[in-house]
Amino acid sequence: AVKEFAEWYATHLYDNGKVPCCVDEHGPTPVPENDSHGQFIYLVAEYYRHTGDKGLLEKLWPQVVKTVAYMDSLRQSRMTPQYEVGANRAFYGLMPQSISHEGYSAKPMHSYWDDFFALRGFKDAAFIARVLEKPEADAYAGMTASFRGNFRESISQVLMQRRIDFIPGSVELADFDATSTTVAVSPVGEAARFFPPTLQRTFDRYFNEARQRARGLRQYESYTPYELRTVGTFVQLGQRAKAHELLDFFFRDQRPAAWRQWAEVVYREPKTPKFIGDMPHTWVGSDYMRSFLDMFAFERESDSSLVLAAGLKDEWLKESPGVRVTNLSTHYGPLSYDARAFGTTVTVNLKTGTRLPPGGIVVSSPLDQPVVSALVNGALAGVKGAEVVVRKLPAIVTFRYAK
Repeated sequence: AVKEFAEWYATHLYDNGKVPCCVDEHGPTPVPENDSHGQFIYLVAEYYRHTGDKGLLEKLWPQVVKTVAYMDSLRQSRMTPQYEVGANRAFYGLMPQSISHEGYSAKPMHSYWDDFFALRGFKDAAFIARVLEKPEADAYAGMTASFRGNFRESISQVLMQRRIDFIPGSVELADFDATSTTVAVSPVGEAARFFPPTLQRTFDRYFNEARQRARGLRQYESYTPYELRTVGTFVQLGQRAKAHELLDFFFRDQRPAAWRQWAEVVYREPKTPKFIGDMPHTWVGSDYMRSFLDMFAFERESDSSLVLAAGLKDEWLKESPGVRVTNLSTHYGPLSYDARAFGTTVTVNLKTGTRLPPGGIVVSSPLDQPVVSALVNGALAGVKGAEVVVRKLPAIVTFRYAK
């Protein structure tokens, strides 16, 4: 299905490489949204990472090349002399303003949401070029480094000029928008490069405000369950308790409960007669699915590793039969493992079938408590940040905790 969709959507690109934000019965929509270009390249690369199907890369390579050229032209439009000085310096080298972020639909903004996806697109274009041994590989890697540098400098300028301590959603507004900032962590994979302390403060503030809302200490009329993607963010940041606290709140707002889904807009009062958008809302549903799967495994770009068990709950491990994962698709092939708690220990049994990532398979401590010691195949293993690295499969990892 993914392959068919990618092939079909590729037929709707504009001649200049612009990727339309959507396609309807009239064809591609010309609305200026600058997140779709990087998302298209990411789709092509992600399909290959999960399947190894180089044939689709070759087939869609001409569209990737055109899309990169279009993205490069957009960033070049913000690299003229007028953007080299003064207040305009914060716009230098970015994607132009757009309304891809629905919060900016009334007036286009230079949205960092667009820039994060553009960065993902540049990175993946370089990746595809390397896989196909194309001569553009070095040039695309150079674009990636240049764009990342301009992007980081823009955020630095906004942090300084507007005197804020969080990653903003846009240049003009310097607005707090943690829900859109989540993409910096996943799928863009740049959490380690984009001001980690500031990024952490961004999500600390979001969590505190969300907790107050959930406990009735913060007044609100409605919210958008796009926030579900923050659950995966906290898992990837190593804060599983926050992830599950948020998820418990979101589950309470599935309406009707038996439908097991979310509307685009959820009101505190269920019978509020106002706009709820799509129900069920597919993007919201996919945010939940990605966050849920992150609890069992996610690829960590910063050290080229595959991280396991970072979002498991204690009761899952303690109830029979424990946790079992079978043939979960990853960038390194199908993943299978099981985990079970016995008294003060947890055993994680990793099966064969997964290729070892360059950074190894990282098994995160399954229980949310301090680790006393860990064994890999019976031998004492180092524990760093509640993580153990496995370099050979199959493997049995045993975590020991205090009573």
